[in-house]
Amino acid sequence: MSGRLVLAAALGAAVLAPLVAPTYQALLMLPFMAYAVALLGLNLLFGYTGLVSFGHALFLGIGAYTGAFLTSVFKVRSMEVILVAAAALGALVAAPVGALCVRYVKIYFGMLTLAFGMVFYTFVLKFYRLTGGDEGMPFLRPALLGRSLEGLSKIDYLVGPYYYYSLAVLVLATLVMWRIVRSPFGLCLKTIRDNPTKAETLGIGVARYRWYAFVISAVYAAVGGALLGPPTGNVDPTLAYWTQSGNIVFMTLLGGFASFFGPVLGAFVFIYLQDWVMSIVPFWRLIFGAILAVIVIFAPGGLAGLLTPRPAAAPRP
Repeated sequence: MSGRLVLAAALGAAVLAPLVAPTYQALLMLPFMAYAVALLGLNLLFGYTGLVSFGHALFLGIGAYTGAFLTSVFKVRSMEVILVAAAALGALVAAPVGALCVRYVKIYFGMLTLAFGMVFYTFVLKFYRLTGGDEGMPFLRPALLGRSLEGLSKIDYLVGPYYYYSLAVLVLATLVMWRIVRSPFGLCLKTIRDNPTKAETLGIGVARYRWYAFVISAVYAAVGGALLGPPTGNVDPTLAYWTQSGNIVFMTLLGGFASFFGPVLGAFVFIYLQDWVMSIVPFWRLIFGAILAVIVIFAPGGLAGLLTPRPAAAPRP
């Protein structure tokens, strides 16, 4: 019951944030919600399947560039169309990439995903006439639920309709992922994570289930990438760079990949802590590295592990 109360309180705070919090703090919630969607998918691959991807910024970039192309080139302004197209293109790219990557495990899987991510980064950086190169592409203001909302200023649009739209997408993505991890499919993924050899003997197609998890995680990352576009109004290659993949892995570790909501907590803490540290010292990555080292050493379960009460020890006879 306490867990449900915490979730209800967190959701209530998110709903009230644009009304009571300073505008700048409410704007920081937008990248948090976009990354939270992507991290729900990444943790299906990391926490539930046991595969660490160092190239998932590939799919963030695919989602963001899909929105940029649709709004600026094809003049499609519907956010619903953008999200569906981003999810479809993410799955289309993930299908062959995942089919190759899931044949390997541990560091080999991570390095292979990193390689594919850097191939995409190089593509969007070098094909200037198509992608705008290092200048990026504009992501024009999308319409929400059929309403263009052109009469609103950018700030009013972002902290108003777009904020609640992103929150609704995050809640829907969370509910869908909760059903996935609680289903027999999710149980199979846990079995593969803990003992792939035993899973094979039970008749579970290990490579096939890993591929399913990879494609689903790519879809979530692409949707998250599409949500990142409107707040900045521009998409550039840095979104697909390997440091972005490192950031989302960092968020997962920070929050705790063993918990369903751990990565979401990690994204929230990362965004706001990064903003605070960057406002104080220029070498904020050094501070973050130290924080990660402390978490790994003293709290392997991440922040969610610290918040989860440990079960009481059984009394001795």
